Amino acid sequence: MPDAPAVISPRQQKILDYIRKYLKQNGYPPSIRDIVSGCATRSTSVADYHLKQLEARGYIRRHKEISRGIEVTYPARQEELQIPFLGAIAAGNPIPAPPVDSWDIARSAEQVGVPRYLVAGFQGVFALKVKGDSMQDALIGDGDTILLQATEHVENGQTAAVWLEDRQEVTLKKVYRDRSRVRLQPANKRYAPILTSASNVRIQGRLVAVMRSFGH
Repeated sequence: MPDAPAVISPRQQKILDYIRKYLKQNGYPPSIRDIVSGCATRSTSVADYHLKQLEARGYIRRHKEISRGIEVTYPARQEELQIPFLGAIAAGNPIPAPPVDSWDIARSAEQVGVPRYLVAGFQGVFALKVKGDSMQDALIGDGDTILLQATEHVENGQTAAVWLEDRQEVTLKKVYRDRSRVRLQPANKRYAPILTSASNVRIQGRLVAVMRSFGH
């Protein structure tokens, strides 16, 4: 076991104990509002202050771009889960890639380890490496690894891996449907949206989480 981090206050210890208990009971971390309620903290800003202190002292790591992104790092890292890694996806101009029927998730030889809480409650999760910066304003950068749930359906505004039949290419974009038309919206003003027919689009997976690459 590594050396213990710096001493924390009784309030911070209570919050840390609550996070550990919540993780054990639910399989994923609490939200900051859960912490406010569960620890009788006065406000979200007070809870956020104590979380910053816990992170500074080495007890937790926070992934602010991920909902419920709290990772306990002392005394042990959270258990990792191996999921299929299926290659690259464009966040920019679409790139050639196999259609969803060719992505054999169950038989993928390459695997990547991810914190179990990131994919808790999801089935059919797989990982892709992002190429490009068209989703940078949604905190998805070049070189990041994204986790997606295999599905053919998304709600308007959700981010998804999208296969374009006419181009035989795949891209990562926010999806908006309007009758028979689909708009694939980037999150970077330097890129124009892709407007196409609904029949030209096949959803391959819905974004679940993002693992930032080193250097971001």
